[in-house]
Amino acid sequence: MAQNISPLAGKLPPESMLVDVDKLIAAYHTLQPDPSIAAQRVAFGTSGHRGSSFQTSFNEHHVLAITQAMCDWRVQNRITGPLFMGIDTHPLSTPACITALEVLAANGVEVMLSEGDEYTPTPALSHAILTYNRGRTSDLADGIVITPSHNPPEDGGFKYNPTHGGPAGSDITKAIEQAANVILEGGLTDVKRMPHAQALRASTTHRHDYLSAYVSDLVNVVDLDLVRDAGLHLGVDPLGGAGVNYWGRIGEQYGLDLTVINKGVDPTFRFMTVDWDGRIRMDPSSSYAMQSLLDVQDKFDIAFACDTDHDRHGIVTRGAGLLKPNQYLSVCIDYLFQNRPQWSDKAAAGKTVVSTSLIDRVVERLNRRLYEVPVGFKYFAPGLEDGSLGFGGEESAGASFLRRDGSVWTTDKDGIATALLAAEITARSGRDPGEYYATLTAELGESFTDRVDAPANTAQKKLLGSISADQLQDTELAGEKITRVLTKAPGNDESFGGIKVMTDKGWFAARPSGTEDIYKIYGESFESEQSLQRIFDDAQKVVDRAIGK
Repeated sequence: MAQNISPLAGKLPPESMLVDVDKLIAAYHTLQPDPSIAAQRVAFGTSGHRGSSFQTSFNEHHVLAITQAMCDWRVQNRITGPLFMGIDTHPLSTPACITALEVLAANGVEVMLSEGDEYTPTPALSHAILTYNRGRTSDLADGIVITPSHNPPEDGGFKYNPTHGGPAGSDITKAIEQAANVILEGGLTDVKRMPHAQALRASTTHRHDYLSAYVSDLVNVVDLDLVRDAGLHLGVDPLGGAGVNYWGRIGEQYGLDLTVINKGVDPTFRFMTVDWDGRIRMDPSSSYAMQSLLDVQDKFDIAFACDTDHDRHGIVTRGAGLLKPNQYLSVCIDYLFQNRPQWSDKAAAGKTVVSTSLIDRVVERLNRRLYEVPVGFKYFAPGLEDGSLGFGGEESAGASFLRRDGSVWTTDKDGIATALLAAEITARSGRDPGEYYATLTAELGESFTDRVDAPANTAQKKLLGSISADQLQDTELAGEKITRVLTKAPGNDESFGGIKVMTDKGWFAARPSGTEDIYKIYGESFESEQSLQRIFDDAQKVVDRAIGK
């Protein structure tokens, strides 16, 4: 079950593996998806539709159909305010934005494009929606984020954020997905469209300064005055992503000693070190993808990076190197709930079912409520919007939290604010997040976590996705008595499409992959690495028996 690490992992990619951008964009415009083939249909995952034009899974036809479906959905649900639209630096994002604007303008939608065609981080777009909607009860705004997140350069992505500013819920995405596929099947005859030049000149097309609005408000979510006064030397690698010009403005506006290590944007992402599997991936939680920043970690008091749309964070300290997302989430929760006196004493801490149980222990000690949900940041959006959640975080390095006064900041993941929080933590506590985490584990127990993959065909994945606790015949896991079996998240009683098996000293959770013939196993032990390995070994046997392998 061990990962096969590529010999290129952690190294700059050879020229031969870089994407041919011209061919990629040509495929976007020329290849037409066949809606009778499942892999070529519109398919919304936990956060939008993703694919590659080379695989005919993300092409102009997809964007036309999805955008028209979104326009129709807005009409049906009386969404009449402006639509904020932003893109990241993936090469397919710009042509997709052009296509989307042609449809939006033809449908009479008021569209807010970025000033100067600046790239727009996901949190800046969420912030814009919420800022516009504050105090309004009608003519509410929503948004589109064109990004495949940290995926390889050849991928494209398209995501809808409704009026609450965060990722759309399953009820919305299913409706849009179904409508878009009907439009595809109908040969796009229902699509309204106008030429791009005309769309840019349309009275409904406007410009919005996302960068200034977001950066000027940052001080209300992170104590940047404290960071400045502490004189911390900060390093950041935007990984060639949408926030590349945000960091310089942040440093300048708040007087921070902040060095942007890489200011480059290149559609091939040739400056990225290769990920574990031999692919280019802008994943700030991967030590292989983060190798360039790790090489200079000793030059900074603390350093960080964000993925391509800047909704995920990676935190690097001198002593601990790259923190695992689970480690930093635990630190954030412990720190925030002790240093935000204006937050409601009823505000809960949110985590996903596959996040570390160290969070459970932290939250219990804080005497706060734990809100545990399936994978997907959409489950945190309502709570962050109304203030009933102080913090929401995913094990995949995505998190957001309230403003310092306890009101909503963003309802989508915010890699920028979460990264800057690491500097505030260091400035106030005198410990960087790595040292802070060491203190936590000394007090609450050391956690060993990992994720591995196991093979499974389509039928087996379907069985795992609908598994019930009754199908589990085992009574022990890694020599410990099984104390609890979950197929629904305790926080909202929603199925998470898999199973979680727990003991007093560890757990595993298994979920089928939506894109590959594998299932994912997440595990944790509070004993040792050896105990964690036993959990993984037992987990695969338990799941294989349950799904009939």
